[in-house]
Amino acid sequence: MHPKALLDSAAELLKLVLRFDHPADAVVSRFLREHRLGPRERATVAETAYAVLRKKTLFNYLAQHGSGPLERRLAILGFAADRDFLYSALTAPEKEWLQRCDQVKPSELMDLHRHNLPQWLVEPLKSQLGAEFDALTHSLNELAGLDLRVNTVKAKRAEVQQQLAKLGIKSEPTPYSPWGLRLADKPPLTKLDLFVQGAIEVQDEGSQLLAWLLDAKRGEMVVDFCAGAGGKTLAIGATMRNTGRLYAFDVSAHRLEALKPRLARSGLSNVHPVAIAHERDERIKRLAGKLDRVLVDAPCSGLGTLRRNPDLKWRQNPQAIEEMAAKQTAILQSAARLLKPGGRLVYATCSILQAENEAVAQAFSQAQRDFKPLSAPALLGQLGLSDAQQLCSGEYLRLWPHRHATDGFFAAVWERT
Repeated sequence: MHPKALLDSAAELLKLVLRFDHPADAVVSRFLREHRLGPRERATVAETAYAVLRKKTLFNYLAQHGSGPLERRLAILGFAADRDFLYSALTAPEKEWLQRCDQVKPSELMDLHRHNLPQWLVEPLKSQLGAEFDALTHSLNELAGLDLRVNTVKAKRAEVQQQLAKLGIKSEPTPYSPWGLRLADKPPLTKLDLFVQGAIEVQDEGSQLLAWLLDAKRGEMVVDFCAGAGGKTLAIGATMRNTGRLYAFDVSAHRLEALKPRLARSGLSNVHPVAIAHERDERIKRLAGKLDRVLVDAPCSGLGTLRRNPDLKWRQNPQAIEEMAAKQTAILQSAARLLKPGGRLVYATCSILQAENEAVAQAFSQAQRDFKPLSAPALLGQLGLSDAQQLCSGEYLRLWPHRHATDGFFAAVWERT
């Protein structure tokens, strides 16, 4: 495709994405389905949109000094292709403007143009991280890596790593998860025999650790309370060695449908997807007091995934966080009723905000006196992770992109007395 046409396509996509009517990934997917682009052009257009979302504050500032439609100026600043290729699509004034933009040094920028966060997010994160705030914001504006989880029902990690190497795909064992491999690049995986046969799944190492922390055993009755498309469900089913009974609950039948092909590849027969109306559904009540383990992977702001979903920081607001925390509390209380004495409850989010994490966990502990808080670092240490404390804050699991090269995750653990 001619450079000018490709830049025009990127600007057209940005005009749709920046309305923030729908999640960016849905808007991008629809745009790519409706436009005839080759694989390389699709990647360029999509990544340009995400680059602008990551650095929208900075790019809006720089765009003030250019001319032409705003979406075009933003597309130029975030264009995800070779600079010479881009220059061939630009007018002479645009080239001069872009060269001036390139000469701006980070040290000359205001804080808001460096961190690219809405102001309401800045203080909560600074209060948590202090001097690490800049390191966090830098990591959130970087591309996320690609982690795989080896399905231990079908393969061993070392064997999968060797097979990937034979295909020219470099990987390293993840530093914390015993099932993970971190890839050096982002090769297409869906046509690989390893993927088709269910030996691997794409899953961030932090997400894998949540399933590990639940520590579901052979023959137990377990619930993944907000299963979604089932990434953690499949990891839990593998830890159970395909025995017992694992319920995958979710209020979205559509998301559970996405689990079915993954479940078929996995070889697991102990997983039972169940669409529920809400957290007080009658099908849940029938299981009250019968479960050994419950994972509440609660709906949340998703702000720990900003490397992958940079639009979330522009689509969320304090009121939405407050409403989310109320929903999380209600779901956690309902899920807790499922556990029998001695059962383990894990509450988890992919948020980095205390309002969705520590605040919800502490309120639950105060309200539910028959649930004893457990130490996440102690539990991970018992599972064989020698440096578990560096993954935790106090008694909670606390993962950060800049510290652990994972998405941001939180988990609290209790045992029913």
